[in-house]
Amino acid sequence: MSYTTLEVLRGPVTRVRMNRPQVFNAFDEAMIGELDAAYTDLATDTSVRVIVLEGAGKAFSAGADLQWMQRASEASVEWNEADARRFAGMLYRIHTAPQPTIARVHGVALGGGVGLTCACDIAIASDDAKFAVSEAKFGILPSVIGPYLSNAVGKRQALRLALTTQRIAAAEALTIGMVQQVVAAAELDAAVDATVAELLNGGPRALAEIKALYAQFSVGPVTPEVRELTARTIARVRGTDEARAGFAAFLAKRPAPWVAKNP
Repeated sequence: MSYTTLEVLRGPVTRVRMNRPQVFNAFDEAMIGELDAAYTDLATDTSVRVIVLEGAGKAFSAGADLQWMQRASEASVEWNEADARRFAGMLYRIHTAPQPTIARVHGVALGGGVGLTCACDIAIASDDAKFAVSEAKFGILPSVIGPYLSNAVGKRQALRLALTTQRIAAAEALTIGMVQQVVAAAELDAAVDATVAELLNGGPRALAEIKALYAQFSVGPVTPEVRELTARTIARVRGTDEARAGFAAFLAKRPAPWVAKNP
């Protein structure tokens, strides 16, 4: 597939690079459509083991392109609903990719850029990165990104960030759970590569099963329904070819087949 707002460097470890550096990778209708198309395509490619989302130039993503937002403010309710649904669908596509997803965050992640960060499974940031949920400054609200932000940092922190539009440093983003690792800017690629290497040690199907199962959990009581779900899931997965190969490799003290094939 060809893209105008992205670079997709395809391989076992695929890099999806937002490529509008002149506007700090702010996204508009075109980039939303291309991100949705890229992740839809990658979801069905079993040769892709990990997906890294990153930004070209000086920033990860400045969020929504203001010209796009201005067009939206002048459009009909019907146009806005369809447009917002496309944005919501794109974030969900990233969030539900069967492969592990990593956000490589540098520079700034603002508004929707925070949403992209939180939609990925793992977020690794440079120590000079800045984050802000800035929508209220423009008279709108962080609606579509809200569930991903709340899941990442908790409801009270999400509400604080949305109400104050405060710009926070990477160290605070780490403390509240928006990102899981912060490293010096010069070490960002090495940190991403190290996490990729750890992910490649897991069975591809096992990682997809983890994502699918954990997506069904919510914080709260472990109900009989949850216990039954987890019991049935592990019972099913233990009987797969991948599980049998993994156990056999461990007992034979040799790498599992998917490790031996790592890039």
